[in-house]
Amino acid sequence: MTPHPARFQEFVAGARDTIPMMVGAAPFGVIFGTLVASGPLSPWHGQMMSLAVFAGSAQFIALGLIASNASFAVVWATTLIVNLRHVLYSATLAPYVSHLPLRWRLVLGGLLTDEVFAVAWAHFRRRPPGDDVSPYHFLGSGVAMYVNWQLWTVVGLLFGAAFPGLQSLGLDFAMVATFIAIVVPQLVALRYLAAAVTAGALAFFWQDWPYKLGLLGAVLAGVAVGVALSLPRGARVPATEARR
Repeated sequence: MTPHPARFQEFVAGARDTIPMMVGAAPFGVIFGTLVASGPLSPWHGQMMSLAVFAGSAQFIALGLIASNASFAVVWATTLIVNLRHVLYSATLAPYVSHLPLRWRLVLGGLLTDEVFAVAWAHFRRRPPGDDVSPYHFLGSGVAMYVNWQLWTVVGLLFGAAFPGLQSLGLDFAMVATFIAIVVPQLVALRYLAAAVTAGALAFFWQDWPYKLGLLGAVLAGVAVGVALSLPRGARVPATEARR
């Protein structure tokens, strides 16, 4: 069992490693709060959404669908599709957390976001999976990002109305820059680069598909390319010869 001082140090290290991601998410949270304040929902609805959903892209999409009077089924299905990428994140991190009790895995799963995944994976990938892998770095990252998102949602709800047109100032590019910072360091092999290029290109060409299905299709295509290039060469040759 990891000593208590070491757990706290890992928790703090996880929060510290997440600071750049928190900076990138801040304008996104403010814009979300601003849109809620000027939309059909009450401020407390917006804050409750951040507290319970804790998924920026899904919250923005749900807010737009609610404003257009979409049905609950459409809102639910669309946000589910958008958040299916978390299944891939979970599968990647599973070898490092599968030994934890269910309560731990539920907490970490609830705190998992794109940014937290990037920080956790960068931390875990430097060590082999096993029972000695501590979850406190992961926890620190998740708690830091969660508190950060709640704080900036409140700022947007309280002060967004004082800055009309805030969402049109291009502040949301900070989130794009954050995602670039997440993805680029991971492109350390041809299969990763090929998967990223495939997914990015198809997401662009399929962006007009309804309910963000183009995004899901692009992700699946990128995963397929990455998996295909990850197979041992000998495993790919028979399939080629079989078609001759």
